[in-house]
Amino acid sequence: MTVKKFNLPDVGEGLTEAEIVSWKVKPGDTVAINDVICEIETAKSLVELPSPYAGTVAELLVAEGITVEVGTAIIGISDNAPGDTAPASAPGAPLAEQPAAPTAAATPAAAPAAEQVFEASMYGKLPDDAGTSDGGPAGGPLVGSGPKADAVKRRPRKRPEGAASVPAAAPSAVPAAVETAVERVAEPSAPALPPVAAQQPATASQTSASQTSANQAPGLTGIGATVSGLVNRVLAKPPVRKIARELGIDLADVVPTGARGEVTREDLVSYQSQRDAEVDQADTFWGASKKPQDQRVERIPVKGVRKATAKAMVESAFTAPHVSIFVDVDASRTMEFVKRLKASRDFEGIKVSPLLILSKAVIWAAARNPSVNATWVENADGNGNAEIHVKHYMNLGIAAATPRGLMVPNIKDAQDLSLKELALALNELASTARAGKTQPSQMQGGSLTITNIGALGIDTGTPIINPGEVAIVAFGTIKQKPWVLDGEVIPRWITTLGGSFDHRVVDGDLSARFMADVASILEEPALLLD
Repeated sequence: MTVKKFNLPDVGEGLTEAEIVSWKVKPGDTVAINDVICEIETAKSLVELPSPYAGTVAELLVAEGITVEVGTAIIGISDNAPGDTAPASAPGAPLAEQPAAPTAAATPAAAPAAEQVFEASMYGKLPDDAGTSDGGPAGGPLVGSGPKADAVKRRPRKRPEGAASVPAAAPSAVPAAVETAVERVAEPSAPALPPVAAQQPATASQTSASQTSANQAPGLTGIGATVSGLVNRVLAKPPVRKIARELGIDLADVVPTGARGEVTREDLVSYQSQRDAEVDQADTFWGASKKPQDQRVERIPVKGVRKATAKAMVESAFTAPHVSIFVDVDASRTMEFVKRLKASRDFEGIKVSPLLILSKAVIWAAARNPSVNATWVENADGNGNAEIHVKHYMNLGIAAATPRGLMVPNIKDAQDLSLKELALALNELASTARAGKTQPSQMQGGSLTITNIGALGIDTGTPIINPGEVAIVAFGTIKQKPWVLDGEVIPRWITTLGGSFDHRVVDGDLSARFMADVASILEEPALLLD
């Protein structure tokens, strides 16, 4: 038996060290190639490290919370002893190494299947990444639509003694029957489904009726347990379920206020606020005043993302000569446009906010003022001469505050995305950042950044430019204010945009034209259709 040492790799460009945040394995555990063994925090993000070897964990060489340099051995993994084989059901084992499971084992559990059926009925469509149970992603296809029905293997049901035989349902007929059942479950006013005949003893007359019913709606027998399990499930759309999982909230604990008795996004926000208030430690923050003051100082090490952010901000603030300008904008039509998008079937289940319109506005305005989408490069030719590199693509950065510090992931080639695709990208970027799962590659190569300080109720600010860029836009809060329109003072939705620019690249008139173009889109989103 040999022990292989795994050295800490460089998971980014030029990273020199990382902190072991948490181990996902312990000595004696069996691991397969690509199983996650630990989480590390680099200067850019939190990263999960996969195992490069298969075998048994022999020892953990670095404790949690310790920062080590790239190339340091962090774990030892031993080969399995001769004749030993990993269990076929070991997590992460390749499918090819596992024996073929019997048909009964291929049936998904009732609860996941019920959730899939419910989410299909609430969401109105299949997700693009729906897999199959035949070697595809875990969970299988949504019942009632998607790929061929014969790709799903089901456990044969046991009939009580004396129960009449019911003809087997044709596989191709299952989806239609399931969709009918789902529609009836999803509609609160619909009567309850009758019990499936094959689940209880039947008389001769009942057997005849059962056979007729089976011929009319084949496939209901196979999903009886699934459909009946939906009745007691908490109603919520897939995006709400995703948020609840991220926040660690049990939907059963949340009081629903939706029109059909479903838990809404607002219900989660209210529940989370209440939960935070219950654990608020503000009353004990000051500590016991009897202690000496030097014993009431909390010392927080500066490392990881916070350390890298501090270094980058100092470098930017004292290297790039910043110039900042501001403009007040009547965003009333943007608010109306966002309201229409939220009601649109095309955007059902997608979070839509004014940030989406601002992002489109920034992309549109950058094409009209290309120098704001550039980089100042010192000593570009090796002879001490600088260059300005104008980028003919938009990697749109969105500043995100996370528990580990400020991160600026960016959306690659944002100029090629439709409004709906951009909305999905923004949602994914935000959820990934909040979970601390942003990868280094997602924060590299940014070209222009937006910081949404309005989400915190702030009117405006003077943001510091992200290193490697020459412009950043601060999006202030949108609130109703008195506004003069056609000679009359009326309430309108007003916001303030703030912009900081590298004066080496962007002159005053260029920065003003860029900000005016962004403001014009917020005032009239229809310009995006030109």
